Amino acid sequence: MLYTVLNSLLVLALAACAGSDSARSDPDDFRVALLTPGPISDQSWNAGAYAGLQHIRDSLGAEISHVQTRTPAEFEESFRHYGAEHFDLVFGHGFEFQDAAVRVAPSYPATQYVTTSGNTVRANVSGMMFGFDEPSYVAGVLAASMSTSGTIGAIGGTELPPVRKSFDAFTEGARSLDPEIRVLRSYIGNWDDVSAGKEQALAQIARGADVIFQNADAAGLGVFQAAKDSRGVFIIGSNSDQNAIAPQVTLGSVVIDVPGALMYVAREVQAGNFHARVINLGSREGIVKLVLNPAILDRIPAATRATIDSVTRRLDDETRATHAGAPPTP
Repeated sequence: MLYTVLNSLLVLALAACAGSDSARSDPDDFRVALLTPGPISDQSWNAGAYAGLQHIRDSLGAEISHVQTRTPAEFEESFRHYGAEHFDLVFGHGFEFQDAAVRVAPSYPATQYVTTSGNTVRANVSGMMFGFDEPSYVAGVLAASMSTSGTIGAIGGTELPPVRKSFDAFTEGARSLDPEIRVLRSYIGNWDDVSAGKEQALAQIARGADVIFQNADAAGLGVFQAAKDSRGVFIIGSNSDQNAIAPQVTLGSVVIDVPGALMYVAREVQAGNFHARVINLGSREGIVKLVLNPAILDRIPAATRATIDSVTRRLDDETRATHAGAPPTP
């Protein structure tokens, strides 16, 4: 609560100092901001976005700014602050930022607002959708292949539509290999409570889960801890390459190249040829993929690795067929 109050006061103070019609020191400056719903130390969703912001600074010479926001009121305050400060591009990193972007954007038409995992489009509001389903499906095949108990699990932070959709794909992939497999699914209720993440994982392990797919940001670090503390339990990471967090129990990670995705948008905005739309980025563009953990690759049977390769190729072929004739998204 104290963090929320202090953060809100800081954003309001900055906006008050700037003024709604303050002039930029140099109109040629390129200014990019990022709002994350959790800490950039999560080694996952938020860390990837912050790495992207730094890449934009280093490659494009942009002035950058980042703020962690926890509530819808803070989303809106921060969006307004960056609009008033004449930032060219503001990322709201998550599905939950869409409503605030829609409310704020009309007041700052020169600023482009982009929400990741969003599908809302307005004159200066865009969504960026990641094709997380396909590699999540493959992760389900991997989980079913490696399970000896016939029970696997999926743990999310909160039940946002993109997370639920990826867990649906994970379940479908697992059942394509074993129609009788039991898939446990639970949500922590937040994205940063490591202890709660560990408790959820231990509860699933107690019910027989021996492979767990987590998508819980900082709270997911507790899931890794539970897997390390339990015998015969594997984990599959998400968003960033999390294979090194617990290398002896991590089968792989469903990785989103968030830095590459943010850079793609930033280049367009800086060049002046960006137009508001839903930006679809997935395996076809090399943005999302399942990365097996090289540290324990020898513990994944060759037949399982062959199955993973076969399923991945089939999904890639289906994606190419679906998009045949459509202009590629770089």
